[in-house]
Amino acid sequence: MKLENMEKITTGFYNTPIHKLENLSRKYGINIYIKRDDLTGYATGGNKLRKLDYLLKDALDKECTVLLTYGGQQTNHGRLTAAVAARFGLRCGIIMDGPAPKKASGNLILDKMMGADLFFMDDTSFKDEQPDVKADKYKQLVDKTTAEVVKMYEDQGEKVYMIPIGGSSPLGAAGYVMAAKEIKDQLEEMKVKIDYVFTGFGSVGTYGGLYLGAKYFNAGFEPIGISISHKNEEELQEKIHYIQETSDYLELGIDVSRDDLWIEEGYVGISYNIPDPVTRKYMYMMAREEAIILDACYTGKVFRGMIEMIHEGKISKDKNVMLLHTGGIPGIFSDSHSQAMQEELWGEVQKEFNL
Repeated sequence: MKLENMEKITTGFYNTPIHKLENLSRKYGINIYIKRDDLTGYATGGNKLRKLDYLLKDALDKECTVLLTYGGQQTNHGRLTAAVAARFGLRCGIIMDGPAPKKASGNLILDKMMGADLFFMDDTSFKDEQPDVKADKYKQLVDKTTAEVVKMYEDQGEKVYMIPIGGSSPLGAAGYVMAAKEIKDQLEEMKVKIDYVFTGFGSVGTYGGLYLGAKYFNAGFEPIGISISHKNEEELQEKIHYIQETSDYLELGIDVSRDDLWIEEGYVGISYNIPDPVTRKYMYMMAREEAIILDACYTGKVFRGMIEMIHEGKISKDKNVMLLHTGGIPGIFSDSHSQAMQEELWGEVQKEFNL
C-alpha cells in the first residue's frame, strides 16, 4: 500500500508544537528542543493518536464496531484507543496483563470514564517460571482470553477490529512516517537544523516510523531510540524485522539493518514501568527547569538518556537535539509511581500557617 495513497481520519490536533528548552539549553551548553506530541488533544494526549489515525480508518472501512487492543494496566495506547472509540461511536475493549487491581488509578480511571471494557489476564500462577516456560504460558493465556473476549462481543452482535500493543502494526506506523515530514516542514519554517531526535524504543511503531520517515522524506535528522525495557538480541531482531516489514508494506523502498539504527540500551532503569529513582531525578529536573511533566515509563527515560549521552560525549555539544514528548502523564498517578514519589516530594514537613 503506497504511503501517498493512504487515507486516514485525523484523531488529534496537529501540527504539535516544537519549541526550544531555553533553561536546559543554557544549563548543558547545547541547543535542546522538544516536540510536543503530549499535546495531541484528547484524553490528555499522546503519540498513539497518530497511529490510530490510520487504524481507525481501516476499522471503519471494515464496518467494525469494537476496537480491541492490549497493554499493561497503565497502557497509554489503551487510553487513547478508548478516546478514539468514544469520539467515533465505537466500543473499546482493552486486554491487560496481570490480575485486576483492587482499586483504579492513573490511566485505569480514564479508561473507565470513557466507557472502555477492561479485561485482565491473571498470570500469577506462572509469573515466576523460567522465561521460555513463562512466554509459552503467557501466549496461551493471551490466545485464550482473546478468543473469549471476541466471542463475547460477537455474541452481542458486534464486529471486532484487533489492534496490536501500542498500535504498532505496519499500518499504524504510517502515523510516525508522516510525523517525520511534519517535523521537517516545521523545522524548515523555523529555520532550525536538528541533528538528533530522541524517542522511546518500545513497541517501535514510533521509533520505526520516524526512522523510515526521516530517510524517505530526507528530513535531515537521525532518530535515537532509548530502550524503555530490557531486550535481548532475539527481541531486537524482531523489532528490526517489524521496521523492515513496515517499509515493505508502505512501499518506501528502504532496506533496514541493525547497523543503521541508533538504539541505546543503557537507560532503562530497573525495568519496564517499575518505579526508578534515577528516572525520577530527570523527571524532576525537567519539571523544575522547564515546567514540563514527563512520565516514568517512557519520556523520563528518554530524557535521561539524552542528557547522559551529552554528559558521556556520545552527543557533541555543537549538535542540536530534540526530545519527542510522547505523553503518558496519567501513569505518574498510578499507585506504584505516586507512592514512590511520596517520600521524595512529601517526606519533609510542609509549612502550615494558621490564624
